[in-house]
Amino acid sequence: MCRISYLFVAMLVAVAGLVPGAAAGNAAWVDLFADGLAAFVPPAGEWTLAQSVGLDPDNPRKLLAKPGKGGIWVNGPTGKTRNLLTKQKFGDQEVHVEFMVPKGSNSGVKLHGHYEIQIRDSFGVKKLTGDDCGAVYPRAELKPKYHHIDGGIPPRVNACKAPGEWQTLDILFLAPRFDSTKKKIANARLVKVLLNDQVVHDNVELLTPTGDRWKNPEMAEGPLFLQADHGPVAFRNVRVRPYVPRK
Repeated sequence: MCRISYLFVAMLVAVAGLVPGAAAGNAAWVDLFADGLAAFVPPAGEWTLAQSVGLDPDNPRKLLAKPGKGGIWVNGPTGKTRNLLTKQKFGDQEVHVEFMVPKGSNSGVKLHGHYEIQIRDSFGVKKLTGDDCGAVYPRAELKPKYHHIDGGIPPRVNACKAPGEWQTLDILFLAPRFDSTKKKIANARLVKVLLNDQVVHDNVELLTPTGDRWKNPEMAEGPLFLQADHGPVAFRNVRVRPYVPRK
């Protein structure tokens, strides 16, 4: 990133009061599951509405859901279905996600559909990488077969709980900035990310999108993306609101 862009972000953070850990204001939360899956582009796969969910006692690599109106959404009996993408777009945002994964599973939350915070069973992992829970996922290429081209940004600590436990992910995100000609003048930034109430990222600049989307055009606003095609995952209490720091 050029020094001009870096200084622009630093000035923006200072003037707006967007210091790491700044509290959000009184913007209203958008509860993405308030009306079932109506907030998302209609999924073509099997999502199950459940009143409870836990590890399958016969297979710790699967989730067993009890159907009902409990506000929990599980990505079907196979643990692989279509991802959820919000119809609404968000810019600077605060995101709260509660999730559960079984042993060895993999999911993620993508801000603007581009910048992924990894969800993975990383319980007990000692040497953290960009593929562990709470990490900024690495950039990747699809060919000749899918592979990472950098290390991503590992979480500062391993805050991952055991498989089958509910976990929380809280994100404060600044969107990239553009001038009047739509030229990017400041990169996106993670003001703070907490996994299970522990800080895993603090004032981290995102030079590009992540995964195989790193070459895609960036935007001032974009959808929230919940990954559901890499393994069993359950979500509840997924909320987002404009990031309005307290001055």
